[in-house]
Amino acid sequence: MTLLIMAAGNGSRYGGLKQFDSLGPDGSFLMEYSIYDAIQAGFSQVVVITKKENVDTLTDYLAPKLNGKIRLDVVAQELSDLPDGIEFPKERVKPWGTAHAVWAARHVIDDPFVIINADDFYGNLAYQEAANFINSSEELNEFALVAYELGNTLSDFGTVSRGVCQSNDEYLTEITETLKLQADQDRVIDHATEQYFDLDTPVSMNFWINTPIVFEEIEKEINSFFEEGNALSSEVFIPKVMSNMMHEEKIKIRLIKSKSNWFGVTYAEDKQIAIDTLAKFHKQGAYPEQLWG
Repeated sequence: MTLLIMAAGNGSRYGGLKQFDSLGPDGSFLMEYSIYDAIQAGFSQVVVITKKENVDTLTDYLAPKLNGKIRLDVVAQELSDLPDGIEFPKERVKPWGTAHAVWAARHVIDDPFVIINADDFYGNLAYQEAANFINSSEELNEFALVAYELGNTLSDFGTVSRGVCQSNDEYLTEITETLKLQADQDRVIDHATEQYFDLDTPVSMNFWINTPIVFEEIEKEINSFFEEGNALSSEVFIPKVMSNMMHEEKIKIRLIKSKSNWFGVTYAEDKQIAIDTLAKFHKQGAYPEQLWG
């Protein structure tokens, strides 16, 4: 089992590279807690996708801590890494999106893998649930999404975007990107549409469980992206790839409604909450005083 961590973002709303911010009491990054929890759940490899200029620094930082605990691969998401036949448009400066970030790992992943964001804390239960799914599923076309209750994924400091999930109890049937969600008394409002949601509505936090067949589908999506003339401004997102595969009946996606803890650092003001929460987890004994001993 492999954990793939997307850590190539710019952190525009946060005001810096939040994936490399020291939030733990011992100075650990948020992604280190995800790696720690994945190791406890039996994962054998971690792949971190980052910008080319950060590969050596991140490798030097993580390798001594993870040596002997889990295989580590740090991979660059490069703008010029495109399917054969596509010419790189030199005017493009921003990354191609989360689906392209996942595709960057195609040469180092051979097993079922989990996709997560570097700047989110998903809780140890989520990794146990993911491991249980991977160990029990024998079908290459059976994927899964670990979903969280919407009310537990909001920020006190502004609106957030979430993938709102619909299901037939066991499997995902639809995921709708909802852009401006904010708490409104005992419900949640989307300011973009004025639609209300219940607090326990399941939403995606980009915790996907999939198999390597996704790489071929991402490549097709990238080709379509260029054919449609989106090469200068748009991005290719992993939820769109998953949704297309689902609707084309190439895969089925089990919806795992997790009760695990989640928090993230969307805004700069979220930082202190993250620091306090991690300190509390250490004090309660959920993590050792020094994460890596």
